[in-house]
Order: sequence, then structure tokens, then C-alpha cells
Amino acid sequence: MVKALPSIDPSLPLDRHPERVWYTSYGSNTHLDRLAAYIKGGRPPGAAREYPGCRDPAMPARSIPVELTGAMYFATRSPVWGGGRAFYDPGASGRVLARAHVVTSGQFADIAAQEMYRAPDVDLDLEEVFTRRRAVLGEGRYETLVCAGQLEGMPVLTFTAPWGMNDVPWVPPSAAYVRFLAAGLLSAGAWDVTAVASYIAACPGATGHWSARDVSALLDP
Repeated sequence: MVKALPSIDPSLPLDRHPERVWYTSYGSNTHLDRLAAYIKGGRPPGAAREYPGCRDPAMPARSIPVELTGAMYFATRSPVWGGGRAFYDPGASGRVLARAHVVTSGQFADIAAQEMYRAPDVDLDLEEVFTRRRAVLGEGRYETLVCAGQLEGMPVLTFTAPWGMNDVPWVPPSAAYVRFLAAGLLSAGAWDVTAVASYIAACPGATGHWSARDVSALLDP
């Protein structure tokens, strides 16, 4: 089951200095409890790290299901979760199930900083990503910004690695990570258990290690 999703306008944002953006999560931050650790501070269940939180601790005004063009894959090894991390390759063919959260530009910068184990205290210059759709701020895992277009007049932003899906070894994600990712997508309200489990099991890094049945079992209350 897949419900109708809002359509992302692929044109670049007109406002290069927006107050609010759609932070579009495709990994564990699809789950609001997980995202709350980045915004309010704290340690989500299953994680091995405490997060300082954003300068503005207000939770997203809205969170909606969306789909991005491209592919999700699991690579590198997370010291927080003990397995592969989710990454987004906008140049690959396919679709990525995601959840877009309305946050301030400052909150987006703070979430990105915490993903890179940095202090959340500096705003990002978004001019390049709004001009070219992509901005490589560094060589780190989540230092590449991607703009997928705009939705309701606000830019759709996410971050990923500077490399492509086939440039690094794929690494299976841990059960705790898959549980947060799957539960977050399910709670978005657009996809049922079968759709979410099949999607995750088919992502590079998960394939051959996680079956759709395994993923479904993690969602069983």
C-alpha cells in the first residue's frame, strides 16, 4: 500500500535565504523520537551517543512522507549503531522513501553538524546548494548538501556523502538502526509494513543480510 505523496517541484528555490526548509531524512531520522535527540538533545534507544541538540529545541512544525529520486544504500560503520549508515545517491536510478520535516535553516545546520560530530553552533551558507543543487562542504560522511527542489515554496534539503553508491564497500546496518529507520517510515503514514520492509531489504548493504521478513519482524510490537 502506498498513499498519494506530495510532489516535489524540481526547480531550484527562488529564496536563497529561507527561514524554514524541509530537512528530508532517509535514515534513522525518519523517526521523530530519533530526530528529537538531534533537536532537543539526548540519547535515543539503541544508540551509544548523547547529542547536544539544536540551538532552537522546537520540534518540526510538520513532518510528511516524500519520495526522492535516487537510491539509498548502507556503507561505512557507525560507532553509534554498530553497523552501516544510510546514504543517499541522488545520481543513481530508483526512488528513496523519506520523511521531510519543516525546520529552521539554523536547525538544519545544527542537525548536519551533529551528524559530523561537531558543535551545533554555526549556520550554513546555503547559496551554493540552492544554485547548483549540490554543495560539497568537506570530505566527511554527511558534508555534502543536496537540494531536491522545493515543496510548498520551501527548499527540500538533505545531506549525504561526497562519494557515489558504487565507490565504497556496502556494510549491513544493525538491527537497532533498521528498526528506527523502518518504524520512522511506517509512522509517516504513506507506506505499510510490506512496502517498508521490501524497500529496506532491497537497498544495497541490506540485501543478502536483511530479508523483508526480518525487517517486518523488527516492527512487530
